[in-house]
Amino acid sequence: MRSQNLTRKGVFRLFFYFLCFLTSVLLENSSAKSQNYVCPADLESLINLLLRDLPSYANRVTSRSNPINSPSGTYVILAGKPEFAPLTLGPGVYSPAAPVEGEGVPKQVFFTTLEKQYLANRADLLQNYHWLFLVRSDSGWRLVMLYSQLGSYPTENTPTSPRESSTGIIGQAVQLWLRDCRAGVIKSSNTLERKN
Repeated sequence: MRSQNLTRKGVFRLFFYFLCFLTSVLLENSSAKSQNYVCPADLESLINLLLRDLPSYANRVTSRSNPINSPSGTYVILAGKPEFAPLTLGPGVYSPAAPVEGEGVPKQVFFTTLEKQYLANRADLLQNYHWLFLVRSDSGWRLVMLYSQLGSYPTENTPTSPRESSTGIIGQAVQLWLRDCRAGVIKSSNTLERKN
């Protein structure tokens, strides 16, 4: 009877130590997760990270919007060539409008995407041009609007006229990425380099 009580105490003690160990591991992991990555405040760092991740975000948007087993769709292969010089919107020198209260002046970024469009019986390469407007608010960067021009690759035809594409695949991908960046889940390039 006494040995049975000792065995029970030993099992409970072992179980208690196991719970303590498990709790410490979980607390350590949750504190590591709570040390969120910081979304870059400067535009160039933000865009470099965005363009690094944009193909995967855009392709997830495409996959969700396509019916299962559909052979058609457009998938982003690369995103790059960012240009930060703002475009003159009229005659003379560009001067941004006064900022809206609580928000900054919209920033302009130009970038391209190389995409592959799958049709029923062929696949075409497309080079598309995007004009992105972002604003930095107290809560982080947000998309104001996106204009896109569609073209072929290699460039044979003149690209289409710019169209507002904030709700298109690239626009949705940018908004999802910015949401994740504001939430602190986007890893910076330095973090990725340290892991490798």
